[in-house]
Amino acid sequence: MRAHTSALVSLVLGLAAVPGLAAAPASAAPARPIAYAAWDTGADFRTGTLAGVRVAHGRLVLGTPIGSRSYGGRHYDRGSWTGPWTTSSFALTQLVASWSATTPGDSWIEVQARGRSASGTTSSWDTLGRWTSGDAFTTRTSVGGQGDDLADVDVDTLSAPGGFTSWQLRVSLMRVAGATTASPAVDTLGAMTSRLPAGDVATSRPGVARGVVLDVPRYSQMAHRGHYPRWGGGGEAWCSPTSTSMVLGYYDALPDPSTWAWVPSGHTDPWVDEAARSTYDAAYEGTGNWPFNTAYAAPLAGHAFVTRLRSLREAEQFIVAGIPLVASISFGSGELSGAPISASNGHLVVIAGFTDTGDVVVNDPAARTRDGVRRTYDRGQFEDAWLPRSGGLVYVISDDAHPLPGGVHTNW
Repeated sequence: MRAHTSALVSLVLGLAAVPGLAAAPASAAPARPIAYAAWDTGADFRTGTLAGVRVAHGRLVLGTPIGSRSYGGRHYDRGSWTGPWTTSSFALTQLVASWSATTPGDSWIEVQARGRSASGTTSSWDTLGRWTSGDAFTTRTSVGGQGDDLADVDVDTLSAPGGFTSWQLRVSLMRVAGATTASPAVDTLGAMTSRLPAGDVATSRPGVARGVVLDVPRYSQMAHRGHYPRWGGGGEAWCSPTSTSMVLGYYDALPDPSTWAWVPSGHTDPWVDEAARSTYDAAYEGTGNWPFNTAYAAPLAGHAFVTRLRSLREAEQFIVAGIPLVASISFGSGELSGAPISASNGHLVVIAGFTDTGDVVVNDPAARTRDGVRRTYDRGQFEDAWLPRSGGLVYVISDDAHPLPGGVHTNW
């Protein structure tokens, strides 16, 4: 479950009062400005400022540390990379970062962002995640209580009600002091920015993926009800890692069995337990942190990030390319016919394809068993549960054999 989509609703309801946001003509659908930018090559990283880190084989690794930091009762050598200021073509009101990294031994990374308003005022650096792939040494966590006069962080989402015209990312790499070999490595760092309108959406017309359904394996989150309360307790709390695991299973990229050997024999789909443990956010107290899920998936599949789509017509481009999507939705009683649960204020499902008439074929992990996971949802009802609620948010997880759709776009 992911329950902080209400922040998006509150934010967009106030956009009409923000200077510079023109109202759309009554006869036209409001624009949905969304952009995604990433740094994922050595040349990309060299456009930023390196302090105590270096570029090796296209990745950021620690070089000669610039200092140390105390965290969790231990001392860490520290280095950082600060990205260039990125100018937005619209006054963004939300930013969600994504990353792909490895953190061997006692090492971890911290991802931060800041923005600049149209008046030239620069916000503070806000932390979007302290992340490690394991949990033996440090705690993977978001950070609350960061509100200032320009922005705030809701779990993993930087919200700036007044709008930012440019933004900047920073990642800090930490390694336990005295270690000389193991280093965290950052392969990719990026961010999705958006400024979304309030109100209902018109149902999109079916497009290129009519009749295309991908063979995504089916896992049930409810089969794990009561599992491991320290990582959310399974059941309704594990929709995100279960959906992420279904997409990894589609690519034959589930983690090695040795990683989930700690799960007792007889547990259904033990790799879902491993995914829940590996995505758990200690501050949020759940497994629904969006970039924590893509950070878990990225080294396994090859590529993963968080973005938003403008309609199911954009989702269809991914399905045709052979890429299933994890979508964040929420809905009230009677608003999503055929769903295995009556309502949810934050739920993740896998978009697996489309019927011949354009309705949405999903793998919904909230089904009680695997047999009930595959569902078909009305196109309009699904877009109403997705676009106004989470802003059309998706996890894009892919491997090298399935490149992202081409063409003109800004959000991937």
